[in-house]
Amino acid sequence: MIVTHQRERLINAIIYFAKNTKYCGKTKLMKLLYFFDFFYFQQTGKTITGLEYETWERGPVPRKLYEELSSMKADLSAAIAIVPLEKINLIKAKEKFENEHFAPKQLQLLEKVAYIFRDARAEDMTEISHLKHQPWDTTLKHKGMYQKIDYLLAIDGSKECLCAEDACDIRNEIDEMYEIFGIDKDIERNSLFPQ
Repeated sequence: MIVTHQRERLINAIIYFAKNTKYCGKTKLMKLLYFFDFFYFQQTGKTITGLEYETWERGPVPRKLYEELSSMKADLSAAIAIVPLEKINLIKAKEKFENEHFAPKQLQLLEKVAYIFRDARAEDMTEISHLKHQPWDTTLKHKGMYQKIDYLLAIDGSKECLCAEDACDIRNEIDEMYEIFGIDKDIERNSLFPQ
């Protein structure tokens, strides 16, 4: 089996955002993870957490994680708690952040996303994630609500961004690796969310 450490990175990213940003409820967390994954994809053609995001009314949401935050599986409930407050269900870290499963570039981006959005409220981030011609907006216009957002839509031609051809090549290489090793991508993706 290929070991990706995506689950460990996901849980530790949640811990990091909970400890290093204000007003970190579910909606803000979904947006922080979205920016974390999509900015990284722009630069590398890969995701950090392996999450799949959909077009929801308030922005991009990884459905499986959103649902898991409601039921709190063992490893997630050991790492965080959801504390109901007046206007927000605040996510609080219960465990210490562990950086060992992150590459240096991933850690830098984690810190950068937390710094940029440290004081932002979810409503402010909704405006940013809904900008015209961005992945959420493009998917909503072409496919509609509750549809998967393709990471390739993050490729925008900016200075730090891969070209679309390179991103496609990387995606194809990853798909070939799964095929060579006889790994069903859906089963691997589902291992992010233990039953």
